[in-house]
Amino acid sequence: MSSNLDQIREQQKDIWDRFSTGWKKWDALVLSWLAPFGDAMIHKVKLRDGDHVLDVAAGTGEPGLTAAALIPNGRVTVTDLSERMLDVAAGNARHRGLSNFTTEICDASALPFADNSFDAVLCRFGFMFFPDVGAAARQFARVAKPGARICTAVWSAPEKNPWATTIMATIARHVTLPAPMPGAPGLFRCAAGGMMAAAFADAGLLDVDEQEISTTMVHETPERYWTFMTEIAAPVVAGLAQADAATRETIKNEVLDLARQSMRANKVELRSTATIVTGTRN
Repeated sequence: MSSNLDQIREQQKDIWDRFSTGWKKWDALVLSWLAPFGDAMIHKVKLRDGDHVLDVAAGTGEPGLTAAALIPNGRVTVTDLSERMLDVAAGNARHRGLSNFTTEICDASALPFADNSFDAVLCRFGFMFFPDVGAAARQFARVAKPGARICTAVWSAPEKNPWATTIMATIARHVTLPAPMPGAPGLFRCAAGGMMAAAFADAGLLDVDEQEISTTMVHETPERYWTFMTEIAAPVVAGLAQADAATRETIKNEVLDLARQSMRANKVELRSTATIVTGTRN
């Protein structure tokens, strides 16, 4: 079992390293699109200036960057498996003039921090990709100080997230995709109602709360949506790789047609829904 988890971790690291260039290219769009989720999480943990905050699986830096700007006398440590993603995060911090922001390459299931170290722990869209959700939740609880709040965001059900399913469902209609193993990392792995709340409770967290919120992914054109998804989404690239040239063209045309149907005020608008889960360290 351990060797299988290690293999998943290495696969995840490789994927995020390989796609870091695309994430850097589209960073401004991603930061704007996902900001409402990060803002909700920061509100939930009730930051105070002087706090030491941990942001796990932060990728290019959010919501840790926003948290660092809010607590100039505090500190924010962000972690990720991918050194290349954290390089982008560090660059973003320099660009914003944030000196209270540091990065650490590590696995969420083996955080290299002492017990009772952090006043708040954040993790936006990371749990779905952790090999062992329960182990990560226990690590979050371990490094949090008594009374600290821990908050995560995970994608809700597929039907509430056409930003992803518009393209993925189209690919699935034309390509036979391998069935994922039960519990395998994936966008909607933690979508089931109550799953993350149970993981937090099992980790010993108190006052566990779930809240669903939605925002909109906006693109100037259907073509821009297609380019974005084919440059940042590993499952999209993997699915398209199994199609021949003619099938890929068919998929692209269908996706563009669907995106056109989602246009409002001459822009593509696609719903994005996440569950925000919060708990308190006892």
